Amino acid sequence: MDRLRQEGLGMTSQRTRNRLIQRLREEGIANEEVLDVMASTPRHLFLDEALAIRAYEDTALPIGYGQTISQPYIVARMTELLLSRAKSLQRVLEVGTGSGYQTAILARLVEQLYSVERVQPLLQTARQRLGELGYSNIEYKLSSGGFGWKEEGPYDAILAAAAPAMIPDELREQLAPNGVLVIPVGAEQQYLTMVTRREDSNKFDVEKLEAVRFVPLLSGVVR
Repeated sequence: MDRLRQEGLGMTSQRTRNRLIQRLREEGIANEEVLDVMASTPRHLFLDEALAIRAYEDTALPIGYGQTISQPYIVARMTELLLSRAKSLQRVLEVGTGSGYQTAILARLVEQLYSVERVQPLLQTARQRLGELGYSNIEYKLSSGGFGWKEEGPYDAILAAAAPAMIPDELREQLAPNGVLVIPVGAEQQYLTMVTRREDSNKFDVEKLEAVRFVPLLSGVVR
């Protein structure tokens, strides 16, 4: 990783980063642990250099292959929901590694993170980037995201960064007892949705929370 880019832009952008955190507070993000992690995570390193100057805007930005780095508010909101509802965060699954930014936020708040991505070049770049930043509690897999990562489950919590038309049965089945899934759902109109497994039963509580806009959850892998 370009040392000057990491140190120079990182140093000059801390004030900008702090302004972003203040905006997130104003938009209703209240979990200080989430805000602290986001304040100290260099989002500009997860973007192409040409877009790095926009890293601390509260907006989604392109990362190639038809994918985006999620809007900071959405990253904070989904992470906050996960922390507030999950009874344990020992084993957490992320569906859609993408740039690795949401991965970086989650990995600092959970014990062990499993992350799946269907676009191989994105997965390779994110894995290298997160390794250079010192993350050591993340396992990665190239996989069609809707199927999750059954072999490593069940999970205390699952966060999905792409929207299926309907909640995938495979993801629900990978929830541990009382496990929580936070996922955008819908085709024409998407809603951030929370699915909670009732104890160790096959019954699930589903809450529709707020309108969102994510890239669709697609099947197959891109090499």
